[in-house]
Amino acid sequence: MDNDQSLRKHLLELLDGGHGHATFDQVIKDFPAKFRGEIPNGLPHSAWMLLEHIRIAQWDILDFSRNPKYKELKWPADYWPKNPAPANAVEWEKSVVAVHEDLKGMKDLVSNPKTDLFAKIPWGEGQTVLREAMLVADHSAHHLGQIIDVRRLLGIWNQ
Repeated sequence: MDNDQSLRKHLLELLDGGHGHATFDQVIKDFPAKFRGEIPNGLPHSAWMLLEHIRIAQWDILDFSRNPKYKELKWPADYWPKNPAPANAVEWEKSVVAVHEDLKGMKDLVSNPKTDLFAKIPWGEGQTVLREAMLVADHSAHHLGQIIDVRRLLGIWNQ
């Protein structure tokens, strides 16, 4: 395996989580509907707010990485949901599915040998696909840790 293939393999593993981090599926699994919009004392966000923020940010990073007509979102208004709770279980599930789909999109971009991981994204300010893939992994890991904190404080984390 050459260095390029090795780097892509490591990035894909990083995007999947694990290896010292909880995975997305581990954190979200069996999250009771009645707690999805609860904001524990001392914390600023509910699990729903964090899930949606992960989804929106990941989609935005993926869109930036591959779309020459990318339109920048407004920080922070466009990156967070308006409500602390999903409207219903379907809205929660749609968000979970979208996180999986957009993660697959980033992984497809990284695994494509035609993607130059080190080339500057032409419509960016020096960013590369390598940087954006690491940003997705880092950002998601950070907020998944926050969801674990929410679950712990609500008494629904059994790991």
